[in-house]
Formats: sequence, C-alpha cells, structure tokens
Amino acid sequence: MSWNGQGVILAAGVGERVKSSGLPKLRPMLPIGNKPIIQHQIESMKKLGIEEVIIVVGYQKDQIIDFFKDGKHLGVKIKYIEQEKTLGIAHVVGQLEPYIKKPFILFLGDVFFYPKNWESLIDIFEKQNATAVLAVKKDTNPKFKGLHFAVLLHDSGLVRRVIEKPRHTVSPLKGCGIYVFDISIFDAIRRTPRTAMRDEYEITDSIQILIDDGYPIYSAEVVDWYVNVTSPSDLLLCNLKYLAQNKVQNIIGEGTKICSGAIIENSVVGNNVIIEKPLKMREAIVFDDVRLIGGKGCSKVIVTTNGEIPCDIDESRLNE
Repeated sequence: MSWNGQGVILAAGVGERVKSSGLPKLRPMLPIGNKPIIQHQIESMKKLGIEEVIIVVGYQKDQIIDFFKDGKHLGVKIKYIEQEKTLGIAHVVGQLEPYIKKPFILFLGDVFFYPKNWESLIDIFEKQNATAVLAVKKDTNPKFKGLHFAVLLHDSGLVRRVIEKPRHTVSPLKGCGIYVFDISIFDAIRRTPRTAMRDEYEITDSIQILIDDGYPIYSAEVVDWYVNVTSPSDLLLCNLKYLAQNKVQNIIGEGTKICSGAIIENSVVGNNVIIEKPLKMREAIVFDDVRLIGGKGCSKVIVTTNGEIPCDIDESRLNE
C-alpha cells in the first residue's frame, strides 16, 4: 500500500508510573523484542506506505534522535519537533500545524499493538471522505474502565460521541491511541478548551468539536491487541506477547555472552549482556549492557543495570 500521508509520533512525555518504577523514564524507547516501541510504530507506518515521519520529542530527546537519526535505515525520513510545554495531546498536535500540509496518522508513543486489517484504516479514511478515523478495539473488561476513551456510534456507522476516560462502561469500543486526521483537526484544536479535570487540552474534545460541526468521523476496528505501556508489568506482557506472536522461544541480542549451563526460557535478552554463571531464567527481560555475575534464577522480572524489577502480569491478556 502507498498512502500519501504523513506520520506523527508523540514521544515527549514522561510517564509518572514508569518514572517511579525503576525502568528508564522514556516510555517510547522501552524495548519490545529488543526494539524500541517507536520502531515498531514506524514499521507499522511503513506498511501503509508512509515515508515522512515527525517525532515530537522533549524529555531525553537526544536518546531518541541519536538512535533513529534521519530514519534512512528504516526507510523513512524523520523530522524532530521539540515540545516545550506539556499541556495535553491536542496542544502538542496544534503546535505541528506549520509542518503538516496533508492528512496524517497520529500515534501515542507508548502504545504497542498488533494490527488486523491494517490497511482498512486508510481505506475507510479515503473511501468515506472522512475528516478523522479512530482506531478502536472492542473491550468489555471492567478492569480497563476509565483508562481509555470510549467511542459511541450512530446506526450509520459515524462516530457520534467520544468520552475521555469514562467512569462507567458506555460503549464496548475503546480508543487505542491511533488516529488518522485531515487538516481540519487544527481548526478544532484552536477551539478546544482546557479541561478542568486534568488542566490539559484533550484531543477527544477536539474530535467532539468536529463531530458537533457535522464533519464525518469514523472508527476502524484495526487493532487485534494493544497495551499502553505504563508499568514494568505492561512491558513484560508486551515482550511475552511478542515472543508468542513470532513463535520463538527466546530473543538474544547482539554481542551477548551466556555461559554454558544457563537455561533461558521464554525471555528477551538485550545486547551486550554477560551472564557469567549458570542460572535459570524464565519469562524475563534483560536490558542492554547488564552483567549477571550470580547464579540465582529469576522469573517474571525485568533486569536492568540498576537491579531486578518483579512483575505481576495478567496471563489471560496474552490470549486476548
């Protein structure tokens, strides 16, 4: 597929739950299958034919820029825009108006997902002459109530309402942090008020303005599985899902040395890791440059250069 649109990834913020967890604080660079979340997103954009990607950076921006550079090695051209204030998604998208001249797909930089019928996201946008298309997934699990925005539809299939983090289940359709917009979104953002709840400019409010003005907004069930990565357990869950989807037992990074007798099961081991003594590791992530000198086993943990982080994952989510 070849779509003449731009890609945008928001990667500027620092998640408070990650900030206090012992993980590196820059969520979009957390590794899944030894690749940063952002890289998975760029690869998904490439499948739609996108060649121009804007990454919005802020906190630890050099880490992102040094890793992805101009994007040539991934087959895209990357432009970096720095976010100076953290005032919500609508606010930062509004700051991109000088750089966007055509329809674009927007990803929140901490979302890891597996698509289904992925190209239909753009097909709906173009065939319906839509102003926006929202990637959604049916999810009635009460545990996720209030974590995502809800999408309510007309019988016609048009979106009639979006509700940010509802306290009650009002619709099985949940937004996944993936959007396609035409440039009309910038007009709506200029009219978006700052919310009382979070003192931010919410993109859902901007979308509702478009709906109320009669613009055609659609949803697309193009996400088979996704996680907004906000905790160590989320990160381990995504890596275990990655192993299962790719039907591999382990992933071992480049330059890693594992001693004879060590047993590695269902784990992702990063680059330049040294495991000096035999141990048994199961359902674990080992970050780059870790040196394990003891022979103690570990299970359901993330190992960083600062130590081990235990994880309590919901195994049922792997089979969703």
